[in-house]
Parts: sequence; structure tokens; C-alpha cells
Amino acid sequence: MTTNSKRRIETDVMKLLMSDHEVELVNDSMQEFSIKFHGPEDTPYSGGVWRLHVELPDNYPYKSPSIGFVNKIFHPNIDIASGSICLDVINSTWSPLYDLLNIVEWMIPGLLKEPNGSDPLNNEAATLQLRDKKLYEEKIKEYISKYATEKKYELQFGRVGSSDAEAESRAESEAEDEDMSGLSDVSDLSDGSVSDDVSLSDLSDLSGGDDSGMD
Repeated sequence: MTTNSKRRIETDVMKLLMSDHEVELVNDSMQEFSIKFHGPEDTPYSGGVWRLHVELPDNYPYKSPSIGFVNKIFHPNIDIASGSICLDVINSTWSPLYDLLNIVEWMIPGLLKEPNGSDPLNNEAATLQLRDKKLYEEKIKEYISKYATEKKYELQFGRVGSSDAEAESRAESEAEDEDMSGLSDVSDLSDGSVSDDVSLSDLSDLSGGDDSGMD
């Protein structure tokens, strides 16, 4: 890595860290990190919360960053399975004049506001967007409900400062709580049956074993 690339990486990442965006470095590396991304207002994506995974090449900014959605999003130009983004400015027409803040605050929100249905990565989304806007927007909301609410984001990824392992543990714990909730009634019944089955001999033992008082 050249000195210029290293300096530029540090500058761009520090801009992100000092902004209002929640950023989590992977293994304290400035070349790999995640960003909490909120769907832009006045679009069907408003209210959705996604995690963007970013990797910067050694020769950044002369080579574009690798950016993708981690949790699922329904969009003509974003692959559902991989989260890859089809956006010229971070692919074929990338310029060193752009920076990471430009991408997060302008380029990706712009893509969500104005999808390009003629060059899709998601054919279903592209078809709906061109032919049935109402159904297209309903599908977006359905995906947000399934994969991109604030609660689901925290369960899957945790809050800033917590590890992925901790987030996974929280998700597993919640799943276990749901599984165990159905057993509480059984437990209550078990407790009641034990109290009803207390025998005279048990009472005798508690009173010191003296049966004279029982005559």
C-alpha cells in the first residue's frame, strides 16, 4: 500500500467515524467495516435499517471500494442473495474524487430513490417496478418487515461496540425464550401436583417424627 492510499483511507474512514453514521471496524481495520444504513425518507425504503459491508482495496481510492447489503433488501439493482450493488459510480465509472461519505449519503440513497430497471440484478423487482408500482412498494415493505426492522437489525447485528458473537447469542437467547414460553404452563402444573401429593409421613418428618399428636 502506498503512502497516498493509506492516508486517503484513514481520511475517508475518519470522516465516516466522525459523522452521524454508526460504523463498526472489523478487527480494528480501516479497510473493512460495517455501516448502519437507514432507508431514505420519502421512499418505500423509509423505516428500513440495513447493514452495509465495506472493504477498501490497498490502492483505494484509485480502485473502487467493495460495498454490499448484508441483510436482504428488495431492489432492482441489488442482488437478494449476495447483497451486491449494481451502481456505475462504484463500479465502472468510479473516480478518486468520490469518497465514502458521498457513497453512503448520496449515491446509495439516490439508487434507492431512482432504481434502474433496465439493468437489473433482481429481475422480479425490476419487472414490478416497471409494471406495477403499488405491488413493487408492497414487496419492499414486506422485505423490510421480514429482514430490516430496527429490532431485527439489533438481534442480528447488535449495537455499536458489541461483537457479532454477542449479537448471535442474543438472537439465540430470544429464540430459546420463545421455545421455553410454552413450557411455563407445564411447570406450573408440575408445581401444583407436588404440593398436593405431600404425604402424612412427610409432615411427620417435618414435625420431628413424633406421631403422638396425630392420634
